[in-house]
Amino acid sequence: MPKMKTKSGVKKRFRSNASGSVIKRSSQNAAKHLTRKTAKRKMQLKQGNVVSKADKPAISRALGEA
Repeated sequence: MPKMKTKSGVKKRFRSNASGSVIKRSSQNAAKHLTRKTAKRKMQLKQGNVVSKADKPAISRALGEA
């Protein structure tokens, strides 16, 4: 059976820690229309988020992890 390929779009959007237990993602709406957003909102958008438990299995499969 051949190896499962990593989805290249998922590879760019998500990253996991070394053990694979936590998958992080960047915030959406952080790239466009920055002049109309407050400084507080832009600072909060810089922080990453953790993927929800429901989405974790599908994303880890797409990343090529077990």
